[in-house]
Amino acid sequence: MQIEQVIATLKHDLPTLFEKDISYDIYTQDIYFRDPVNKFKYKFNYRIIFWTLRFHARLFFTQIYFDVHEVYQSAEDTILAKWTVRGVLRVPWQAKIFFNGYSNYKFNQDNLIYEHIDTWDRKPTDILRQFMKKGGHS
Repeated sequence: MQIEQVIATLKHDLPTLFEKDISYDIYTQDIYFRDPVNKFKYKFNYRIIFWTLRFHARLFFTQIYFDVHEVYQSAEDTILAKWTVRGVLRVPWQAKIFFNGYSNYKFNQDNLIYEHIDTWDRKPTDILRQFMKKGGHS
């Protein structure tokens, strides 16, 4: 697989990850994932995290979006994706969630992603505070 195909797959999959499943053929079996609240290895667990994201999106939000700003090869073995998560919580005061982040994907000589590290622009506790009645207007 060419790296351009991997980038094209990410550009296709990421914007709808809260609505439908992604394609897993661009990842190694032992992919390592880390974000501010999760850390695990293996494709089975990677699939579960995306299923969980979709499940929670439907359960807790009336609207939720994963806005992809850019996806590009940032280094010889790295793809960078910059994005924003925004949504409206399923509560009477319609609390809003909003945060920016980026994903670093490392790929091997076969152009398969073996590592996915997410960085957010604020702490998970700060994101959760957006759900509270007083702090929900960010």
